[in-house]
Amino acid sequence: MKQAPILLTDEQMQAFITKGFLVLKTDFAPEFHEKLMDELNHVYQEEGNPGNNLLPRVPALRKVFDHPAVDGALQSVIGPNYLMHTHRHGHFNADPNPGGWHKDSYWGYSRMRNHHPWWAMIMYFPQNTPPELGPTSVMPGTQNYASRVFTEDEMNKEALASGEAGTFILIHYDIWHRATANTLGQPRYMLKFEFMRTEAPTAPSWNNENEKWKTPSSASELLYQNEEMWEETWDWLSGKVGAIAETRNDSDVGQLSTTLIGDNEPEAINAAYQLAASGDEGLAALEKALYATQLKDSRLAAYGLSIAGEKAVPILEQALESEQESTVAHAVFALGELRHISWSVVGKLNELLSHPSLPVRHTVVDALSMIQEPTEEVVAGLIRALKDEDVQTRFTAGLALCRFGAEADAAVPHLAEALNDADRYVRGHAVEALNYINTDAAKEVLIDYLLASRWCSSTTPVSTF
Repeated sequence: MKQAPILLTDEQMQAFITKGFLVLKTDFAPEFHEKLMDELNHVYQEEGNPGNNLLPRVPALRKVFDHPAVDGALQSVIGPNYLMHTHRHGHFNADPNPGGWHKDSYWGYSRMRNHHPWWAMIMYFPQNTPPELGPTSVMPGTQNYASRVFTEDEMNKEALASGEAGTFILIHYDIWHRATANTLGQPRYMLKFEFMRTEAPTAPSWNNENEKWKTPSSASELLYQNEEMWEETWDWLSGKVGAIAETRNDSDVGQLSTTLIGDNEPEAINAAYQLAASGDEGLAALEKALYATQLKDSRLAAYGLSIAGEKAVPILEQALESEQESTVAHAVFALGELRHISWSVVGKLNELLSHPSLPVRHTVVDALSMIQEPTEEVVAGLIRALKDEDVQTRFTAGLALCRFGAEADAAVPHLAEALNDADRYVRGHAVEALNYINTDAAKEVLIDYLLASRWCSSTTPVSTF
């Protein structure tokens, strides 16, 4: 029987929102990790990296994700119905040199990074991992920034996911991270799994005791200070859409507009959030920047409009007619973040599923899954996307349908067709969608497919039967 999840506290959630990560630990007996390491060493030495088959090839890992500390951390950040993504990877690090700073791709997603935690990642360490063994490190507070130029002083703020066997780091999907140098030369595994939120938050999913945001004292040590963004994320996770628009910021809109299109990214993001809280004048400034030819300016405007409430909808709807691809894609992104508030634009979004731009089509599919209403019209659009000539559009549609449950039953025969797609992620996401739809028709298709494609974890090149 699965144990009750250990949900995060307010203080832990505030730390996650500001820093973009938490280092936590399971309490498995040492024997569990000894056996796990034996299995990993055998698989990697005899067969190589199992890639997406990591979980079925090393079945003991299932216990890790049933652990109440892991499950509770994920439920707290991305909701109780989270999805474990089809892509997963075991990283083996024996390199005496550190890796390069990067953000992970979305494995098929060429998509706009999101300040809200729709996605998260767990990196699990099955062996004692002191700093000398090359643990993963993150740069605290960088999850919302595109730039990655760190000074020597800033590098001193690097945080290591170091600890005993069973330590794991929960990260905001978009945080800058890297592998550090393994100077001991001993095997070091980091088992990486991705997770997606399937439901927009309607209430806190952590152990919430205080409604109001409180900036943790540790935030003062971060590279950048983003009070408005942190509080807005807290409100979003608490189920509030466009809450920042209910406040009134009397800042100098002219100065904020100049800062928005400046070269200082942290200050520009702060400006976008403050403009979203500055009434009609602030919205007009964001609208102007949405049409900017500089990609970063248009993107930042979209972040501001995505939190600005119902007054932003007509601005974004008009932008859908722009001839500039980036403006359209950014407007679609913002409409998706406004969720049900944008329901009146669903017809126009469905029309954009025929847009020649792939980024526009990809973003439309994501946005439809967030808006969700009217459901029949949205699901019909996602069924169209399942049949798109572009692979990414197809498997984005599969993931999108995970967010509807039984209301997406009309998609079942089309998902059945997708199970025969040449692309592994189209097939994988179709499986997940059928699982979340969970009607009798969906279960019949899913069980037939899984029986026919059953994986045997004991079958290897040296043991074929």
